[in-house]
Amino acid sequence: MAELRMTTPRLLVLQALLNDLDTERYGLELAKEAGLEPGTIYPILVAFENVGWLTSRAEEIDVHAEGRPRRRYYRLTAAGADAARAALDKAAQRRSSRAATGRLAW
Repeated sequence: MAELRMTTPRLLVLQALLNDLDTERYGLELAKEAGLEPGTIYPILVAFENVGWLTSRAEEIDVHAEGRPRRRYYRLTAAGADAARAALDKAAQRRSSRAATGRLAW
């Protein structure tokens, strides 16, 4: 599995996805939960999907009847959930190590 560089926004998205593994979530919902702008979240979701950490599906609605665009729903794969936990653990260890030495946490 490909290794992604873990930035703070990517870690925030992983945490948001891990908060509810059983529910499909759409991009704007994830952006709000992660505290990110919508334009920031979509490239992150695409990167996670490209390495197999996420699955997605387009919502099947009548856009005219609903009065809104279709949403794309995302969910972590089993491998993605494992990778997310590992990435968050690694980030926590780095923060802890840096805090102990007086360096910046991120």
